[in-house]
Amino acid sequence: MSIASTTCPENRTDVTDEPALLPVVGRDTLVPLVDGRNVTYANLDVAASAPALESVAARVAQALPLYASVHRGAGYLSQVSTALYEASRRTIGAFVGAREHDVTIITRNTTDSLNLLAGCVPATVGEGRVLVLDVEHHANLLPWAAAPGGAAVLAGASSVAATLDALRAELAARPYALVAVTGASNVTGEALPVADVVTLAHAAGARVVLDGAQLVPHRGVDIAALDVDYVGFSGHKTYAPYGAGALVGRRDWLDAGTPHLAGGGAVRAVTHSEPDVPAAGAASATWALAPARHEAGSPNVIGAVALAAACEELAALDPAALHAHEARLRARLVEGLSQIPGVEVLRAWDDAVDPVGVVTFVVEGHDPGLVAAYLSAEHGIGVRDGKFCAHPLLARLGHRYGAVRASVGVGTTGEHVERLVTALASYVREGTRADYAVQDGCWVVRDDRRPLPDVSGLSGLVATAAVANVALAGGCGAPSEA
Repeated sequence: MSIASTTCPENRTDVTDEPALLPVVGRDTLVPLVDGRNVTYANLDVAASAPALESVAARVAQALPLYASVHRGAGYLSQVSTALYEASRRTIGAFVGAREHDVTIITRNTTDSLNLLAGCVPATVGEGRVLVLDVEHHANLLPWAAAPGGAAVLAGASSVAATLDALRAELAARPYALVAVTGASNVTGEALPVADVVTLAHAAGARVVLDGAQLVPHRGVDIAALDVDYVGFSGHKTYAPYGAGALVGRRDWLDAGTPHLAGGGAVRAVTHSEPDVPAAGAASATWALAPARHEAGSPNVIGAVALAAACEELAALDPAALHAHEARLRARLVEGLSQIPGVEVLRAWDDAVDPVGVVTFVVEGHDPGLVAAYLSAEHGIGVRDGKFCAHPLLARLGHRYGAVRASVGVGTTGEHVERLVTALASYVREGTRADYAVQDGCWVVRDDRRPLPDVSGLSGLVATAAVANVALAGGCGAPSEA
């Protein structure tokens, strides 16, 4: 391993005293280090999945004793659960600025939301074609192949201005039904100005869907004010990891589109035709309108309640305080990392402004998986390594083999950020103290002795070295978050 000689910069903007903005579940969780110490976990992997807000967990605890099947039950608890579910739907829609006639569909996550919408793009508008940029997470890249006209992927330029010019030219060259754009990159935290994208798309007769997975938890999003047609987002990134997400937007496509799942609750009536010959007959459905049309089966009531609780808590925050908290932490990350020799902070656009709290970097000559494993095993820091389900963007930025990502949120403290900067400077200066090896595609501590936590359900695991290493090391270059 080539080790550069450096010292931690003395002139810096220290944010050690920056407190968390809201209490999250697990904020005092201790994790073992390879040297035998236990330290409070520094969760800098919020962009992958955010911890639950304590208020969300409390709301779920209140709702669980009242849980029952919804919509068609005469029992008291069924009626209460139905009221909770529908009230949650209204809260979730209002949180992102749903218009009077918009519909809010409860989904599993952003990926589910965008796949649902892909089945509703009409062939009669813009030839059913979808335009998407190469900066997108795979959740906003791959589903559009299912649209009637398929998808065209536009390569982004090095600046926001040039990318908007390319978008304008492409929209003028051929018709599109929909433009799919990220609200904030899950790699760099940057974004195109949404209002400008909407203006260009609407002028060309196309609608706009916003991938809000990274934007919604970190900024106030008002689709009515922005004139965005649809937004999809995930509860597990919005401090409500209980399996629910949402798609919010204009009703007409959603009322007429292909039902996302075929099953009970999504229909008004089902008939069975009698066969003319001894053979099986055919079932025919009259589908309901949205949202029921796309919510077949028993819905995730608790997930919807949790997501609504998170929306309420975030809506009650002073937007300026939320913005300032993330801006301070992100600025310190960029400043501190940039001062370490051999470390490059990635950017999608040279002129992007106001990014959310996502910072991705590479250490020259060092495997991202090893860096992530080191930060976890020797400093108790959780980051993400790999290609972040954004392979085209990483390839365009010249890092097709991956990078390391640190991300912050309302539960992040300044100490977490300072710990990362100090730890990485130590890594570049001194290298690792433990011995690491690649096992099953992941960097792990060789002969890792750290114990698995004493949690019900883990007792059934065969605690082999491989299982323990993958569970605790934190670094794995191959998988990315869904």
